[in-house]
Amino acid sequence: MNWITKFIKPKIKSLFEKKSSKVESNLWTTCSCKNLIYSDDMKSNLKVCPKCGEHHKLTCKERFETFFDEKEFEIIETPIPKDDPLNFEDKKKYTDRLKAARKLTGQDDAVLIARGKVKGIDAVVGAQDFRFIGGSFGAASGEAFIAGAQRAIENNMPYIFFSCSGGQRMHESSIALMQMSRTALAVNELKKKNIPFIVVLTNPTTGGVTASWAMLGDVLIGEPKSVIGFAGRRVIQDTVRETLPDDFQTAEYVKDHGGIDLIVERQYLNSTIGTLLNVLLKKAEAQAKQETNVSVDQSLQTAS
Repeated sequence: MNWITKFIKPKIKSLFEKKSSKVESNLWTTCSCKNLIYSDDMKSNLKVCPKCGEHHKLTCKERFETFFDEKEFEIIETPIPKDDPLNFEDKKKYTDRLKAARKLTGQDDAVLIARGKVKGIDAVVGAQDFRFIGGSFGAASGEAFIAGAQRAIENNMPYIFFSCSGGQRMHESSIALMQMSRTALAVNELKKKNIPFIVVLTNPTTGGVTASWAMLGDVLIGEPKSVIGFAGRRVIQDTVRETLPDDFQTAEYVKDHGGIDLIVERQYLNSTIGTLLNVLLKKAEAQAKQETNVSVDQSLQTAS
């Protein structure tokens, strides 16, 4: 009897507890506003809290599904450089961190590139998954970003990128820092070809990502209340030795101080960017015609 009481009953009880807790966790989710939200309500609202409006993080594929027309898109394969070129190790081996991140996200790296339509306009779109080592930007992310820019140039398509990152990947040191200049050069090539480049800064966008390609868009859009900055709030406050405003480094604060152009809720990103692309593409077309006319005039003058 003691054996049944001590071992069998507790085991049965623990099984039921685990099952019920799992079901409960699937049914409900929490928000920083401390409200308990029904998971289906959160999902149907594009992972935006219906109580406080906080825009929760999306995976890359979730981002593509919420953004592309009819949720239809094609993932573009990008180059994958050698893992762990520096044999980096801190509390854990970098290779182990990569394995864990890949298992969690189902991606080779933090950045994913896709092709689809935005209000009927063909576009190349990139996104970052914060679950992949904080969305940090290393060699593989740089290769993916550049591959996306190349695809946009080759097919004369707009390039749109959703940033969500803590910055450059410290595990790759100067190799990660080098991606800042490489991505800036890729953006410069887009501008030379008059190809629209739009960046949507989501929560958070910080560090080397903010200091490079994320602030080079033709149009910079922030999701509401996203953290946008370079150094962290605490570091800045300790440096300037002044108390910073409560909304410091939020998208709203950055917009008020001229850092970004628009703040757009997630549900309106497709329609807003679709409208912007129509304007930018017409402008690019008109500019191309003007350059062609100038070239023809110069040729005629030379011939005469």
